[in-house]
Amino acid sequence: MNSPADSKQDNVKQPPQTASSPHFSQFSLEGLHGSVAVPHRRAGFWKQMAAYYGPAILVSVAYMDPGNWGTDLAGGAQFKYGLIWVVGLASLMAIFLQTIAARVGVATGRDLAQCCYDWYPKWTRLPSWLMAEVAIIACDLAEVLGSAVALNLMFHIPIFWAVVITGADVLLLLALQRFGMRTIEAVVAALVLTIGVCYFIEIFVLPQTQPSFLEMGRAMITPHLGSSAMVYVAIGIIGATVMPHVLYLHPALVQSRKFQKDDESIGGAIRYNTIDAAANLSVAFLVNAAILVLAALVFYGKTRVTVAGGHVVQFSDSTDWVRTAYLTLAPLLGTVAASWLFAIALLASGQSATIVGTLAGQVVMEGFMRWRISPALRRLITRSLAIVPTIIFIGLRGANNINDLLVLSQVVLALQLPFAMFPLLHFASSRGKMGRWRLGWFLLLAGWGSALLITAFDFYGLPDAIKQSWQVIVGH
Repeated sequence: MNSPADSKQDNVKQPPQTASSPHFSQFSLEGLHGSVAVPHRRAGFWKQMAAYYGPAILVSVAYMDPGNWGTDLAGGAQFKYGLIWVVGLASLMAIFLQTIAARVGVATGRDLAQCCYDWYPKWTRLPSWLMAEVAIIACDLAEVLGSAVALNLMFHIPIFWAVVITGADVLLLLALQRFGMRTIEAVVAALVLTIGVCYFIEIFVLPQTQPSFLEMGRAMITPHLGSSAMVYVAIGIIGATVMPHVLYLHPALVQSRKFQKDDESIGGAIRYNTIDAAANLSVAFLVNAAILVLAALVFYGKTRVTVAGGHVVQFSDSTDWVRTAYLTLAPLLGTVAASWLFAIALLASGQSATIVGTLAGQVVMEGFMRWRISPALRRLITRSLAIVPTIIFIGLRGANNINDLLVLSQVVLALQLPFAMFPLLHFASSRGKMGRWRLGWFLLLAGWGSALLITAFDFYGLPDAIKQSWQVIVGH
């Protein structure tokens, strides 16, 4: 038996209206909202799962973008498997938080930015939007750098001009949006599969890079942070793994499914989106772990390596690991194809993350400010705000500090996380806003525990993070 509140939501074209949101008339990602049909709730599990599977593919991309390459390569090269437990812990917390984000989207019919607009005071809207934009720009900075490095390695384009060329990828999303949500999900899934296959070959096929799973397991169950440098990289790993902008995006993506609004259908949508999130973020964990493990195998404990032509590359604590990875991988593995696999995976991660960042930017701008602009202009603004400081940095410092800039961008993301996590958990924990779909005791403890742990981690490492970030900026 549906309640009156449920009955009001039977028509998916009418989002919930409340006294506190008299102007609530826009859908998140309007052209994609309710665009994917789902079978009747009595259809079999696999038919239902096939229909709901997809939003978390886009979300998972944010968890294996070029920012992860920078932090995980730095972690593996400097500390071997010492930080793999941070990757595992961050991935587990990401599963909890993204599951909660999907639940809020299904139960309320709103994304996180719309929830903040409707239920928080007016004065919070502008600063909340600006902080979300900072996170998106920081994320886009990592994507610019990752794609530029890949272009440099594959086609020998100078880094400066490769950064400029990345601005053209706005055309990719514009082309994909014309074909609908399923096409976007399929393209991103193909890019993710490309990344996964590249790492599978590197770790499991090439005999020179087969890791010690016993040593990895020991590192997973004996967490420690032995130095300030480990703390700094660990914060970057958390920032690269738990991403604030996808906490805004995920509740909007789940609304691309055209499910009914009765209790049974909502319960089913929550269940299938939970499976979707857990499955795809588990894949993201495996990719992140593979990046760190490969860096540990290739770089840890080595001071130099000879590359093609007899050139010797020296390693030190200040080595730019992202660029050095590609320059040295081929001779270490004994095959030129290995470096191409790495570069292709990096380019795929940058392009897929670009799609996700643009969609997130659209959601936060429309949700917080009720501003609606064309996707082309939205993409151009976001990419320009990432490209300009990158060009200035490279122009002043040269192209030898890419990894420093990547890690810095991920620290910015980590420090932004509480401003997305706590509103999300506030809404998800409220019976008045979620009704019967508010968090149960397990997700309540897991969600708040994750948010508090991440925030404590941020504050613990904040003084050292600020110091090292400033050194990156001024070049000392």
